[in-house]
Amino acid sequence: MKTAIFPGSFDPITIGHFDIVERASPLFDKIIIAIGQNSQKKYMFTLDQRMEFIKKTFKDFPNVEVDSFEGLTIDYCRSKDVNFILRGLRNPADFEFEKAIAQTNRELTQDNKIETIFLLTSASKSFISSSIVREIISFKGNYEILVPDSVRV
Repeated sequence: MKTAIFPGSFDPITIGHFDIVERASPLFDKIIIAIGQNSQKKYMFTLDQRMEFIKKTFKDFPNVEVDSFEGLTIDYCRSKDVNFILRGLRNPADFEFEKAIAQTNRELTQDNKIETIFLLTSASKSFISSSIVREIISFKGNYEILVPDSVRV
């Protein structure tokens, strides 16, 4: 079974994230959207809220599930016996950042069994990020067009 981990903080999930998972869904038997926990990071939404947003967003996708983890993504992949990490790329800066992480992950696994799969975000969604959405929400702006219906609070 081909399973991919799509890791991130998803604070909150955006239509850009949805775009990546929707397009990757036919490529994998299962996609685990894995919410990473970082004790140093301050989140706008609780872990439970973020998990609920994602579950509701992908309720009609039988091969998508939601989980959370702490620590390194590659350790989480090993714990789930998963060999693919799914990542979305919005721009060249994302590529450089993600390339460095992917190459580091390959070195850390030593057996080179965890591959990172990149999908380009659709052009119409490439400007969207969770940090932009959080900023708009904090100033009570119209963020609804940037997130799935489940996030509209």
